[in-house]
Amino acid sequence: MTTIARMAVLDLRTVWPYRYYCLAVFGLGALVFANKPIWFVPGLVLLFTSQVAPYPFNVSDKAGLETLYAVLPLSRRSVLYGRYAWATACFAATATVGTVLALLLARIQALPFGGRSLATMLTVSWALFAGNIAIQFPLLVRFGYTRVSVLGTVLPLAVVVGTVYKLHLDLASMRHWLPLLWVAGVAAIVASVAVATAADRRRMRYGRRNATT
Repeated sequence: MTTIARMAVLDLRTVWPYRYYCLAVFGLGALVFANKPIWFVPGLVLLFTSQVAPYPFNVSDKAGLETLYAVLPLSRRSVLYGRYAWATACFAATATVGTVLALLLARIQALPFGGRSLATMLTVSWALFAGNIAIQFPLLVRFGYTRVSVLGTVLPLAVVVGTVYKLHLDLASMRHWLPLLWVAGVAAIVASVAVATAADRRRMRYGRRNATT
């Protein structure tokens, strides 16, 4: 197991005591979008990952886990990359379970739900997830969860939802842009990692300067 994978597993373990909160968020998302199977997965992914993926930052700030990370055989880069790996795992798990539920809901409601709709739904889910995380994580890395708190989770979510609303986007209009959306999502994550890495270095330098004064 690589150090990045070990960090992602460590994030899972730190979030595990809060699993009932995570299940409540998932259940709320499922209830909100239950009547719209075609939007079920995108809505569920955006709501769930925007709240649960950054939760290791919250636990780390409250429990002072930065001290633990410093003594573990993990580089700062592994810690940071591990956070993105954890977020991506959250997306994959939510999209998988959400797809199964969406198919069941569509069947119960006797709604058409073909392979093209499924591909569009998953692609849009990825793009929404990537856009949200790309904004959210650099903020949390630079300022910490305690300082940005609600702003760090609500602001990126509002930006993503607002963009979709302002552009009057719907799943039908996005079907011709599926490859571009996948590429754009990957590009957003890569750019976010670069920004977060620079922010982490600055934060660590600032912390060392304060410690010596």
